Amino acid sequence: MLLQILKSKLHCVTVTEANLHYMGSITIDESLMDAVGLLEGEMVHVVNNNNGERIVTYVIKGKRDSGVICLNGAAAHKFSPGDVAIIMAYATMTPEEAATFKPKVVIPEKGTNRLL
Repeated sequence: MLLQILKSKLHCVTVTEANLHYMGSITIDESLMDAVGLLEGEMVHVVNNNNGERIVTYVIKGKRDSGVICLNGAAAHKFSPGDVAIIMAYATMTPEEAATFKPKVVIPEKGTNRLL
């Protein structure tokens, strides 16, 4: 049996942009990606704490240290600048691997998305 286990989490980031006229995805500051081990193109679940919306999309690398969190395409209808979001990625592992695995979780500085 294989389990889906939380691998990476950016907790309470602030959405900086919503770009309806882009093909889709979420653009994330490269420093934040590195801090939690996210890769460009990786699938993520994104939850909007302001309205309860939840989407699944993929990551695009944003400018390092810019603080950018931009929902692109159709997701721009569900997220607005200033909304607080949680971004999560999962990994498939055996129960034995999961028993000792520790996810990378980062809570950036409120309102800036910069690492503390």
